Amino acid sequence: ARGKRSVIRAGRERMGRKASISTQQVMASLPSTDNDYVHHPIAVRILDMFQRPSAYLDYLNSQQFAKDIFKLAQKVRHVLEREPRVVYLQSPCYIFGDIHGNLEDLHFFSDNIWRLGMSLTAGNFLFLGDYVDRGMSCLEVIAYLMAMKLQLPHKVYLLRGNHETRDVNGWEEHYGDRSFIWQCRSRFGDDIGYRVWEACNQVFDRLPLAGVVDQDIFCVHGGIPRPISRETTRIQDILNVPKVAGINPPYEHENDAYQQVASDCIWSDPASAEQEMHSVDPQTGFGESLRGGGAICFGNKAVTDFLQQQGFSYIMRAHEAHAEGVAVSKQARVFTVFSTSKDHNQGSQALAGCILVDDEKMQVINRSPAYRNQYVHRRGSVSLQSLSNLEIAKRMQLGLVTADQEESEEDEEWNDFEDEEEAEQQVEEEMERYTFAQGRRSSINLQQMTENFHDSQLDMDASASAARGSGLLGMEVSSARDVMAQYNKQGQGSSRDLDGLIREVVKEDVDDEASTVDGDEVDDKEMMH
Repeated sequence: ARGKRSVIRAGRERMGRKASISTQQVMASLPSTDNDYVHHPIAVRILDMFQRPSAYLDYLNSQQFAKDIFKLAQKVRHVLEREPRVVYLQSPCYIFGDIHGNLEDLHFFSDNIWRLGMSLTAGNFLFLGDYVDRGMSCLEVIAYLMAMKLQLPHKVYLLRGNHETRDVNGWEEHYGDRSFIWQCRSRFGDDIGYRVWEACNQVFDRLPLAGVVDQDIFCVHGGIPRPISRETTRIQDILNVPKVAGINPPYEHENDAYQQVASDCIWSDPASAEQEMHSVDPQTGFGESLRGGGAICFGNKAVTDFLQQQGFSYIMRAHEAHAEGVAVSKQARVFTVFSTSKDHNQGSQALAGCILVDDEKMQVINRSPAYRNQYVHRRGSVSLQSLSNLEIAKRMQLGLVTADQEESEEDEEWNDFEDEEEAEQQVEEEMERYTFAQGRRSSINLQQMTENFHDSQLDMDASASAARGSGLLGMEVSSARDVMAQYNKQGQGSSRDLDGLIREVVKEDVDDEASTVDGDEVDDKEMMH
């Protein structure tokens, strides 16, 4: 009888695997009824690249990859404009913290959570921001997430982090080759690289700032914002942030009050025990963050007031590195989730974590330090011995080979827009509609931030260390305005000239529907207000 049970159990396991594969094949063959982009060649190419990055080395360094990112950004921008500043989700929901260009840890979650694909995995996926900077695969990570958002707009949700602002992801003097703008320029050249960087930042301008799961769990990158009025709730304040917001630096149409709300959402931290005693205002529950530069921290009183006002039970946020992947604070009411185990000096045993919210249960999912995947290899790996030094160098540039401790694709374009004049007009209106506030103080001053805290976990490589030795890291902060001014000084001209160059090199195709801030057509004057 014991042997018979073993045979039955083994048979069930085989049947279950076959059924899963068969289900995947059948589901993949079904026509899409609600999204035209599920099987679009560009999205499919990006997803295949994510699964087999080593087979796409030439593509990842090509103008075709730049074009694909640019076109993805144009499409995702319209999707995000139809989302509110606070998105509401139901469980089951997987919640992820900072990724920071770490392709290896993102693959771990893919291999273990959505192995058959996100579309066939029960539940929603909520990412809390900080997709770029620090890691060496920022372009691959953001391309993959944008492709998933385009394919599954009602299942995949991307929130905004502080690194999804131009002042931070354009801070090349500080992050060196780990900055997003450096990787864009290094990969595609200064001109096209700058345009890819700007196209991605236009997507970031439209990302939601917060999410609510099951009307009970408030999710945000940094933390809860300070109230700006007694007549509105904090959720209402976030919802009233302009749907296109630069934050750092701000656009002209952003007022100071709502810029503060947005800034608090992406920059704030829970107060430490010492801050609770000495620097947190006992009346409001808020105080100055250890980061400095205008960032704030929130204490127990601020958490209590916020949860009671909104009727929530918990806050889930990211923004701070933890070797365990997940941390709990503020009387077990604030969860911090961090989904990258590298580039933050947390040690070789650091974990990457995420949280599954399933009705009344929460489950922490961590990557073990012993986990190894087939995508990213150590420099001394046996699997690399057959490769030439040139091939290894290519992989190292893409983050597919780390220090110890080719497929040809047809150039397929978006084929659903044909009116080139309308596309050009829309791009010109977009560039004219949103202009940065010249000389206006940003809500966060990176120069005044405590550098040791802001980047205490940053694992600087040899080139960044060399930059520090040469004094580059002590230079004035390079904000988005500095980067754009430098670009214009090199003879590229105005923002409208820049956009013309975009069309010339990348041959941008833009959606037939006009870009709006709320799904309805709005003229320039209304948009500015």
